[in-house]
Amino acid sequence: MSMHHTEKNYQAAASMAWQALDSHYKQMRYLHLRDLFADDPLRGQRLVANAGDIFLDYSKNIITAETMALLVGLAEACHLKQKIAAMFRGDVINVTEQRPALHVALRMPEHAELKLDGINIIPGVHAVLRRMAAFSEQVRQGVWRGYTGKRIRNVVNIGIGGSDLGPVMAFEALRHYSQRDLAFHFISNIDGTDFQEVVGRLSPDETLFVVCSKSFSTLETMTNAQSARQWLVAKMGSEAAVAKHFVAVSTHAEAVAQFGIAPHNMFEFWDWVGGRYSLASAIGLSTMIAIGPDNFYALLAGFYGMDEHFHTAPLAENLPVILGLLTIWYNNFFGAQTLAVLPYDQYLKRFPAYIQQLAMESNGKQVTVDGSVVNYQTSPIYWGEPGTNGQHSFFQLIHQGTKLVPCDFIGFCQSLNPLGNHHDLLMANFFAQSESLAFGKTAQEVKADGVLDHLVAAHVFPGNRPSNTLLVKCLTPATLGQLLALYEHSVFTQGAIWNINSFDQWGVELGKVSAQRIYNELQHADPVLAHDSSTNSLIDRYRQMK
Repeated sequence: MSMHHTEKNYQAAASMAWQALDSHYKQMRYLHLRDLFADDPLRGQRLVANAGDIFLDYSKNIITAETMALLVGLAEACHLKQKIAAMFRGDVINVTEQRPALHVALRMPEHAELKLDGINIIPGVHAVLRRMAAFSEQVRQGVWRGYTGKRIRNVVNIGIGGSDLGPVMAFEALRHYSQRDLAFHFISNIDGTDFQEVVGRLSPDETLFVVCSKSFSTLETMTNAQSARQWLVAKMGSEAAVAKHFVAVSTHAEAVAQFGIAPHNMFEFWDWVGGRYSLASAIGLSTMIAIGPDNFYALLAGFYGMDEHFHTAPLAENLPVILGLLTIWYNNFFGAQTLAVLPYDQYLKRFPAYIQQLAMESNGKQVTVDGSVVNYQTSPIYWGEPGTNGQHSFFQLIHQGTKLVPCDFIGFCQSLNPLGNHHDLLMANFFAQSESLAFGKTAQEVKADGVLDHLVAAHVFPGNRPSNTLLVKCLTPATLGQLLALYEHSVFTQGAIWNINSFDQWGVELGKVSAQRIYNELQHADPVLAHDSSTNSLIDRYRQMK
């Protein structure tokens, strides 16, 4: 069969599956979770799934068994299984950059095999991991010493995007497991305040900088790295100090050497790893120094466990697939614009920001893989905060506002910091919120509480606000790896069904290029400005007030 026919058949099958879901949605939109639960007393035990240490209850969604069957049918019509296999095989699925997306290779065990251009890439992955482990242990044990012979007390990660969000999220998430006589800091913003507020309180002779940039030319990262270099040399009085206080995570050995970092202090990664998928690579070096190699390997094992589940489990029992399909259900049929990620664990305070980049940089696209403009919604806006803080800020809108906001609640049965009755109170809120969102409170129930008639309407909770509940025994490096891979593959599932490329990010380029031109105009008062009238007058005002 010709490629053209294959594509036509694919589109026809996908179109039929969309239409079937659209007809089904027209019946479902009038159903209420109160009735769905009343009609099926075992619903809360049936609409659940398990993978590794993660238990998913998705019963509080506006769905029936038929909905899930139709969603799985859509996934099949969009060749999800074949697309998953293509990623794990190392096919060139990132079509605009002509490369595979092989972050899954970063977490494969040493005995695994994955060939790229006929060469098994897994030994190279593990060679870098071993170098990272040896270096981490030297820093942790005080063997690696600074220029004056003092041991390292501060590790500063300099990166941006995935080279910052991954390390900072993982450090905060696994802080419980970190070595406490080492302090970890993160500089990402090009705003000088970010730099000054971090280095202002550090001793240069006890500080190690980890500079993370694939090309070693990222504007923000290299501006901050050069400032760090100048700060260090000024304080230490010698260029030779650089080699003892800087290491690089990069693919550009020449630029790293020019900076003054010895080649054996460069940890490499590969162009088949996208920034937002790079935590499991050498980008995770600061995380490994914090938690130690054994815990880092446990994190990788958690990732790998979920990778294998995604790769092999039937679609209907596949956790990332279920999450991805439910996101499509609300995004493309109910018209929900956003999705809230709500971890009930203070250690996961940077988790929503990490998931935000993962989802929105991956699937914030307007063309399909063949370059056609889409005529449907792609990625929702992901956002969130840890519970219970969010309850006292934006939950009002989720409960009683006019927007539909599907929620993912993430909770842990055991606290890493048991303190009196704190954890039971935290988890009581966790269970109460999803229950209240689903079932609400009717006018009749409000009246029964004795609320005055003219205040009844304000006290009514409509309910029927959908949520997923992810319940895990305890937050460990392994369970964090599972959670991260779960969201990665949910995002992949969504992209596969929208038929977009989840692995490029051209949307970050245009502003970067414009900024470079404007930078030159801000440096000198004379260049004639040739922007629009708004930008011209704003630049003029800035130049006068500068």
